[in-house]
Amino acid sequence: MMLNRRHFLRLSAFASGALLLPSGCAVVPTGPQTKAVAGKPETLVLVEFQGGNDGLNTVAPIKDPLYRSLRPTLALTEAEALPIGQDLALHPALRPALALWDAGDLAVVLGVGYPNPDRSHFRSIDIWDTASDADRVLSTGWITRALQTQPRPRAADAFVLGRPHLGPVTGSGIKAVSLSNPGTFAKAATAVSIPEMQRRNPILDQISAVQGTLRVAGDDIQNRLKAVPASLTADFPKTNIGGQFADAMRLLAAGVEAPVIKLSLGSFDTHIDQAPQHARLLGDFAAGLAAFRKAAQASGHWDRVILLTYSEFGRRPAENASKGTDHGTAAPQFLAGGAVRGRLIGTQPALDRLQNDDLVHTMDFRQVYAGLLQGIWGIAPEKVFGKPVDATAGLIA
Repeated sequence: MMLNRRHFLRLSAFASGALLLPSGCAVVPTGPQTKAVAGKPETLVLVEFQGGNDGLNTVAPIKDPLYRSLRPTLALTEAEALPIGQDLALHPALRPALALWDAGDLAVVLGVGYPNPDRSHFRSIDIWDTASDADRVLSTGWITRALQTQPRPRAADAFVLGRPHLGPVTGSGIKAVSLSNPGTFAKAATAVSIPEMQRRNPILDQISAVQGTLRVAGDDIQNRLKAVPASLTADFPKTNIGGQFADAMRLLAAGVEAPVIKLSLGSFDTHIDQAPQHARLLGDFAAGLAAFRKAAQASGHWDRVILLTYSEFGRRPAENASKGTDHGTAAPQFLAGGAVRGRLIGTQPALDRLQNDDLVHTMDFRQVYAGLLQGIWGIAPEKVFGKPVDATAGLIA
């Protein structure tokens, strides 16, 4: 009996990267999330704004005359923008998220970037994913290194939904599952088998070694997902990011323990005719976030998650001739959750002090990471970054 090629490829994906299981690791089924102390976050939900989000129109210096002179067609008007203090305003497409701001569940970290910024999509996102210096290349994600300091048996350390880019959970030593939806892993893990006579190939031997573990994890996750009421995610937007938010909610409600769930949205690479594309992407994000908050509050998980957005870079302050913006540097990040101290954090980069026609960052992104490492998992930043990093204080109430 020949091994079905589709089954082989499916198993190969699990064995080689879609699910990373260290040798000898036992999977222990986890119960519903009832152990957490009320208000203590357990899960970091990452949302990658893939392509380089324009921070200056996401959180606009709405009263600065330089903003309008640099962006004669792209600048938001005061009438449409959503004021949040310090003469700053959110893009109007973010209105669905305004309820989080009013409730103190949304923080805006201003001017986030890093020294000697790189404007290459591939290199810059690698810097964000690994938390490396601009002149150093690392092979493991910052979250991979963080979770390696606190190993424990569980079905998965991270779920990557949407774009299959492991990013901050790249590297060995943790279990990262990359899939289009939670049921994919559960079904694929339980639907494949390798004939005994074919277990002479080294690759098949490796696949066979993890098969039993996959079955345990897949059965457990599939059973838990079946128990999640469909009504919990019925009102999520029927968009790509809306579906990812709904899948993240199903995992949480099913009690599938995972310290990290990564989502992605894009493309924010708005070189041409930026206004409609940027508005659509921000609107999709805000609507998905609002639905996620509503469902997480209903299921008792809102205080147990921290959501963080990030992008490889911002855009240039000046619009280009194609009514778009080109690769830039600093941009804001959003933090959301019931345990977040909602407010403006840091300093907006000044438009009258540009460097090489770009914004100068006022907050190193590793300071934000450090604040989350300490606030969520109690991990000292130097264990992850290899050097002390001053954590952004008070991210979590």
